[in-house]
Amino acid sequence: MTLELDRVGTESARGDGGAPHPYVPLTDDDRAAMLAVVGAPSVDALFEDIPAAYRHPQLHLPDALSELELVAEMRALAGRNRTAAGSACFLGAGAYRHFRPALVDALVMRGEFLTSYTPYQPEVSQGTLQTIFEFQSLVCELTGMDVANAGMYDGASALAEACLMACAVTGRRRIAASDRVHPHALAVVRGYAAGRGIAVDVQPHAAFAVSDEHACLAVQQPDFLGRLALDAAAWGDAAHDAGALYVVAADPVSLGLFRPPARYGADVVVGEGQSLGVPLSFGGPYVGLFACRDRYIRQMPGRVVGETVDLEGRTGYVLTLQTREQHIRRERATSNICTSQQLVALSTAVYLETLGARGLRRVAELCYEQAHEAARRIAALDGFVVEDDEPYFHEFVVRTPQPVARLNRRLLARGIIGGYDVSAVAGRDGTPAMLLCVTETNSRAEIDALVEALRDA
Repeated sequence: MTLELDRVGTESARGDGGAPHPYVPLTDDDRAAMLAVVGAPSVDALFEDIPAAYRHPQLHLPDALSELELVAEMRALAGRNRTAAGSACFLGAGAYRHFRPALVDALVMRGEFLTSYTPYQPEVSQGTLQTIFEFQSLVCELTGMDVANAGMYDGASALAEACLMACAVTGRRRIAASDRVHPHALAVVRGYAAGRGIAVDVQPHAAFAVSDEHACLAVQQPDFLGRLALDAAAWGDAAHDAGALYVVAADPVSLGLFRPPARYGADVVVGEGQSLGVPLSFGGPYVGLFACRDRYIRQMPGRVVGETVDLEGRTGYVLTLQTREQHIRRERATSNICTSQQLVALSTAVYLETLGARGLRRVAELCYEQAHEAARRIAALDGFVVEDDEPYFHEFVVRTPQPVARLNRRLLARGIIGGYDVSAVAGRDGTPAMLLCVTETNSRAEIDALVEALRDA
């Protein structure tokens, strides 16, 4: 067999330089069999519909660089970016700048964590399984729910999976969602539902209606514009009265200060874990939080790690539940979530363990206090109106006297990353509107600079 593989590697896959292909390619007989199936006499004939000039275009590439030169060039290119780490950042809307203790990277960058992947052989993946178990336990403590899974791709996919789980639990084919849920998350819900022929009804917050056709009511707390709903329990009552599940997408940092969704009737709690020790990193990778009541565990997507003891009484960890397609029959799978979020989930676990309950509460208090201080000062500026008729956590809407894009350009010239343009959903009578976010990382000096820049804009 070895001789045959060597022959294939050297004879059938030589490049222009005559060097063997680094991997074992198809044999000539393999290619002939494939061409016969598609009815093409040769590889050239297979691609004859593509003009010859476009099959192997000449690439005009610059001369090769040494490693030293390449690193210098990449650093120069990276230096042209404006990042949250190097600016006074007041941009939120789903991804947030929070302080990350040095301990997080010190642990997650260790080789045994950094290179680990899905524990296909659980008995030899005890370290990985233990970190996942700790992550699940912390998510349960944070949300007040009974059981959590090993993590989802991100908060939006977690919300979509929760809605599909509700459909599986209830046997219904409609999803009700509040119009105050992040529009990007709603788009993901619609995308997931469309493939299964499930309808998504976006309900107005002021007059939502859940019928006996809906599998769930999905809400966000705080909502997309940062507002905290005082009638969250009423939402749950409305869902339960209709026989539907109550799904809450929660900001995990806010749970350090406010009561968890389990306390106001949630059946499923999801969230974006990026705020808990995960850097912004230009959009990902992040980790989705997913927790529910224990009676729904067999319909929960993804995997669940459990703690047990072996025959000698030693603590061990196992994959208790594996409901994805790779592990069970396709028709019984509850999800196709495949990629392991273990490393990002570990960042979340280390962050939460480092801060503890008191530390997380203090982070939430700082977010709340500094956001309200910034809002108070901005409201005193001529031409700026802060929407504060409803309570909010660390994001708030400001109606501005000029277009948000123009205002943000002026802020950026002063080294400040401004807010998110929400004119389309929060503007009144054509007035531009900006969603500003303040976290514990925004110093008093940064808030002073923001207020001064807005005053001068």
